[in-house]
Amino acid sequence: MDTPNAQIPPAPAMSPAPAAPPNRDENLWAMFCHLSALAGFLIPLGNVVGPLVIWMVKKDEYPLVADQGKEALNFQISMTIYYIVALILIIVIIGILLLIGLAVFSLIMTIIAMVKANEGTAYRYPLCIRFIK
Repeated sequence: MDTPNAQIPPAPAMSPAPAAPPNRDENLWAMFCHLSALAGFLIPLGNVVGPLVIWMVKKDEYPLVADQGKEALNFQISMTIYYIVALILIIVIIGILLLIGLAVFSLIMTIIAMVKANEGTAYRYPLCIRFIK
């Protein structure tokens, strides 16, 4: 029995669409871009070749890897230039301290970038010359 004054209950509020779950593979490959740069401590120019290979293979598959691969590659090219300058400055003794400082700085920044990339965050290195845009 319908009554003319009966009210229609309000529709339930729509909840916002859930955010897309983080892509675990994408985060891992982005982290590997930074992790592979540590090869430079064992293999000459491994710090540049490692991120370059991962970036070239996975850049079209994952947007975060495309971004973080370029970032890791730019930072490692910048660090290589800084290492060369420090090697030249060994002549005036200050280069030895610079090499040690650069190695520690590079290691710490790479670890921070690895953690951020694993969380799915795009990380930007300090003192990085952006060669690849």
